[in-house]
Amino acid sequence: MKNLNLVFIVFLTTMLCACGVGPDYNAPAAPNTKSYTKQDNLLSKDQHIAIGKNLEVAWWTLFRNKTLNRVIKQALNNNYDIVIAKKQLAQADESIKSKSGNFWPQVGITGAVANQLYGVALFGPAPIRIPAFTYYELGPTISWELDLFGTTRYSVKQQEALALYQARQLDAAYIILTSSVVSQAVEIASVKAEIVATKRIIAEDKKTLRMVKTKYIIGSGTKLDVLKAKAELDRDRATLPPLKQRLNIAKHAMAILVGKAPANWLAPNFDLANFTLPKELPLSLPSELVHKRPDILAAEANLQGASAAIGIATANMYPNIVITAELLQESLTPGALFNSVSTAWAVAAGITAPIFSGGKLSAEKRKTELAYDAALAQYQQTVLMAFEQVANALSALSNDSETVILQKETVHIADTALKLAYKSYEVGSIGLMQIQDSQRTLARAELELIRAQRQRFLDTAQLFIALGGSPVTATSGEP
Repeated sequence: MKNLNLVFIVFLTTMLCACGVGPDYNAPAAPNTKSYTKQDNLLSKDQHIAIGKNLEVAWWTLFRNKTLNRVIKQALNNNYDIVIAKKQLAQADESIKSKSGNFWPQVGITGAVANQLYGVALFGPAPIRIPAFTYYELGPTISWELDLFGTTRYSVKQQEALALYQARQLDAAYIILTSSVVSQAVEIASVKAEIVATKRIIAEDKKTLRMVKTKYIIGSGTKLDVLKAKAELDRDRATLPPLKQRLNIAKHAMAILVGKAPANWLAPNFDLANFTLPKELPLSLPSELVHKRPDILAAEANLQGASAAIGIATANMYPNIVITAELLQESLTPGALFNSVSTAWAVAAGITAPIFSGGKLSAEKRKTELAYDAALAQYQQTVLMAFEQVANALSALSNDSETVILQKETVHIADTALKLAYKSYEVGSIGLMQIQDSQRTLARAELELIRAQRQRFLDTAQLFIALGGSPVTATSGEP
């Protein structure tokens, strides 16, 4: 029993005094930059940037579309990519517990029934013949690997880094899911608007064709005019099937995002008029972005894991001590197995230490150091790419604002031209063909305005995504 007490004392002492021989992880310094572009201030009549302000709500609610909020909440509850990410995180958490179990002695129980016969030569030149006999063993065993140099601790740190990485992957899955739902919703709304505008153009083409045919019949037109009008109608008709296909694809994609088969779930009919363009766009500082974006935090988790791997490789170059203890009941008959005289015990300490490995351990350590350097470079590259995405989104929004303004002006001019054409037609200055041309021009201008508005909504969403999105809660998706 004294030996067992000694083992326990050694255990406690080691837990208090053991030290790791590997490096301590230090987070990379925040980037020394205060802006994303030379001009972060986006100023327009309907949108502006709020520098240094963070998102305080689920970003998609800023579009003020109740249907969108409802679909996103449904997607968050049913999407299978989210389920996968959650299960992978749970696996990583269990791996931490598994590795942490190595801090403690491993206790088991052994039992054996054996029949044995010793060889004649075992007892020397005057052999004693011992007949075959049966023996019985039963009792607990303890094995404890002393973590003197941190092998177990660095292994746990490595698993913790992996769990942190999986947690960031879950955050990224939420962002990808919500951004995908918003993108498909905007796509459905804009394609529907494009279909309406295209049908209006086709209707004008049909009117033009009827007019040309009438002129041809009464002799004031040519066959060539009829063919040109027919070709124009066919060309515009040909743009309609691809639009319908885009609409179907967007609806099918939306069904998958909410965890449903396309045949079992129909996407709502989104309308561009029901989307509100956020007037204020919160823009967190670059120094804050590195603590928000899941891809940056995942890259840092990889860096932490690489640092822990160096500790493991370093600890492997030092001795390893294992303490074992057994308390057995041994007897030649089952009935005597639990008698006090059948008690046997053993306490042992073993040590293994590398002396020569042909450079293997040193190479393993250098490999982990190089892997850490690569992970650090990957982290830095991820940060730069994040800054680039934010800068691109800001630039796109600035250009989108200008494009929408120009397209609105084009629509206004086309509408004014159509009104003037009507007045000219009333006084006989122009014919119906010119009226039809003006109507078609207005319809095409409206079509381009729809596309410009669509891109502005998507780029606004892209800015929120580039900034790391916003926290997902149980009420996410509610207005």
